[in-house]
Amino acid sequence: MKNIMKIAGWIDLINIGIGKISIWMIFAATAISAGNALVRYIFGIGSNAFLEVQWYLFAAVFMLGAGYGFLHNVHVRIDVLASRLSDRTRNWIDIGGVIVFLLPFCAMMIYMGVPLLERAYVSGETSFSPGGLIRWPIYALIPVGFALLALQGLSELAKRVNYLFFDGVDVLNYEHEANQKRDKIEAEARDAA
Repeated sequence: MKNIMKIAGWIDLINIGIGKISIWMIFAATAISAGNALVRYIFGIGSNAFLEVQWYLFAAVFMLGAGYGFLHNVHVRIDVLASRLSDRTRNWIDIGGVIVFLLPFCAMMIYMGVPLLERAYVSGETSFSPGGLIRWPIYALIPVGFALLALQGLSELAKRVNYLFFDGVDVLNYEHEANQKRDKIEAEARDAA
């Protein structure tokens, strides 16, 4: 299990790196948007290419950041129900969700996305807008984004199994445990004083 957790750690690092790059993509999209708006209002000219670059950057953040979101447990979850379940039950539900829903969905999207990417690349498909951009880079985000999400799903699956069977850390409850430890240390410090 130690080797599997090491691989999970490498997957986490990849998605953390992608997450950090995504922050800069958001900055770039914002700067391009502001620059495009200023040029349009000051000089009366605009660029479809700049509008599409903004769209491409937003799509890249969304598609490539899904694994990062899963790593940090910020994906959609029904917290009202999850908060009432035991830690073990929540981890079992996550295992089931990853195996039954996430991994098959990612595999399907990769399977469907690769031919779309190939067709766009071979044909040199471009946007219908005048001055628009080539499309294959945006289509490449589909298989790459879902591959990163699937890898993060495998990493999270390993973490859940490690918690349930090998006395590992409960990553779903890590903040809660950290807060409890902090509170205990603070209480012991108050008692000692």
